[in-house]
Amino acid sequence: MKILMVGTGGVGEAAAIIARQRDPKGEWLDLMVLSDFNLERAQSVSKKIADARFPAEKVNARNKDEVKTLVEKYQVDLLFNACDPSFNETLFDAAYECGVRYADMALSLSIPHPTDPYHKTNVMMGDYQFAMHEDWEKRGLLALVGIGMDPGAVNVFARFAQKHYFDEIDEISIKDGGNLTAEGYDITFGFSIWTTIDECLNPPFKWEKDKGIYTVEPFSEPELFTFPDGIGEQELVNVEHEEMVMLPRYMGDSAKRMSFKYGLGRDFITMLKNLRALRLDDKDGKVKGTNLSPRDVVGMIAPSPTEVADKLKGKCCVGTLVTGKKDGKERKVFIYQTSDNEELMVRIGCGCVVGQTAYNPVIAFELLAKGKWKGKGVLGPECFNPDDFIKLADEYDFYIGMMEMESEYKKMLDKQALLTAAK
Repeated sequence: MKILMVGTGGVGEAAAIIARQRDPKGEWLDLMVLSDFNLERAQSVSKKIADARFPAEKVNARNKDEVKTLVEKYQVDLLFNACDPSFNETLFDAAYECGVRYADMALSLSIPHPTDPYHKTNVMMGDYQFAMHEDWEKRGLLALVGIGMDPGAVNVFARFAQKHYFDEIDEISIKDGGNLTAEGYDITFGFSIWTTIDECLNPPFKWEKDKGIYTVEPFSEPELFTFPDGIGEQELVNVEHEEMVMLPRYMGDSAKRMSFKYGLGRDFITMLKNLRALRLDDKDGKVKGTNLSPRDVVGMIAPSPTEVADKLKGKCCVGTLVTGKKDGKERKVFIYQTSDNEELMVRIGCGCVVGQTAYNPVIAFELLAKGKWKGKGVLGPECFNPDDFIKLADEYDFYIGMMEMESEYKKMLDKQALLTAAK
């Protein structure tokens, strides 16, 4: 497989390193072109990897012709969008026009309802891309959208739970939390600053079988959830996220409710609210005397994820909590991935938030290259066999766990284990 990766930020760098470590002999990865508007950044990653299969190129990701020129120059099979979602439409269209496969880790952006954003939907995440599903399908091309951690691996977890653990599902709830701290920093962004501001301040989506997709207030409906692996209890709140428009498309007949909640912490939420109050979240206006938006300025001066990566201690955990019934009994299962920042810094030289995200597209690329995952159209990872992903993730030493939560079904399992031991 030949891949053009556009964007060599934290996740792009991590993905390239993971791909090189996984396939040092080029058994399935023939080429991964590292392209970025900042050529020095792309060259730095290429030099770090020190493999001729990972050349560096300069590209303006908003210039479709420049992107298409690189696709044609290297005769790639797949365009991998490792930029923030504001570039999605251009890169998605470039891949389609070149007749190559496409992958990203987040959907095209939403546009909130202009007058009633917390009660009505408008343009939803992924609308631009999903509207092209039949066009991609007719051309025999695959656009694998949302193949990061969340969305991405958590979508696979939902399908895996449906396939193996439940006869009927009441709710699919994505949970994202962690206990990361960085000495000397009161506030840190573990992921793209631009994307974090967007998803946290936009109206969150939820889904119910009888209501469809609807919006609620940001940071609403706080709940306490205890994460495994020593992370402990955290308060989670509603945040806009892609799973709420992806999973209903393919799994809407299988569940009654779906939600996404994030453990942001009180200080982080207060910071985001202050950004909005000061209009520093504005991405369209311009700072006087510049071509920069207020959000551009925040992104430039706030500590970047790569800047703080080696200073972070702790873990991040993202998973899918599924509730429903099995054999007539209530069941609750949490399938999750936990990454330790210090461990990933040693293993791949990147922080756990970007590293945790980057493993998933690389796993998917290997599945595509080896013909395990096949598809046409605009599809999310929930549309493929989840077993292939889970098994290959284990080969990558990308830990995925399953926690049987307290329920009628767990009591039955515990009793069976007790009686088996007594024999």
